[in-house]
Amino acid sequence: MSTVNLTAESFEKTVLDGGIVLVDFWAAWCGPCRMFAPVFEKASEDHPDIVFGKVDTEAEQMLAAQASITSIPTLMAFRDGILVFSQAGALPAPALEQLIDAVEGLDMDDVRAQIAAQQTAEQPVS
Repeated sequence: MSTVNLTAESFEKTVLDGGIVLVDFWAAWCGPCRMFAPVFEKASEDHPDIVFGKVDTEAEQMLAAQASITSIPTLMAFRDGILVFSQAGALPAPALEQLIDAVEGLDMDDVRAQIAAQQTAEQPVS
């Protein structure tokens, strides 16, 4: 599967559809973004079961702002609609493969339990 362009209209639905979604926030003028693009594209071909989305931060400035993108490229990984990874900087192919393996190996019941515990701990005491 090749990469898909994500927009403000398609981003949330794509991420919430379930499974693993990797999102590359990039811009045409960004040298590291251009270096990372073929690595991301190749990984999308090697992993047809994963959605590989790209967000052009110039065309989708509001979406980039909502995602708190301050540096590009930024790679985000979602699994079952939950953000499980976010990091700025271009990854070499082996590091991207390690990330994909790590996201595939997550125990999502444990992740959801950790999120619930964190939200409970953040509740103000009455």
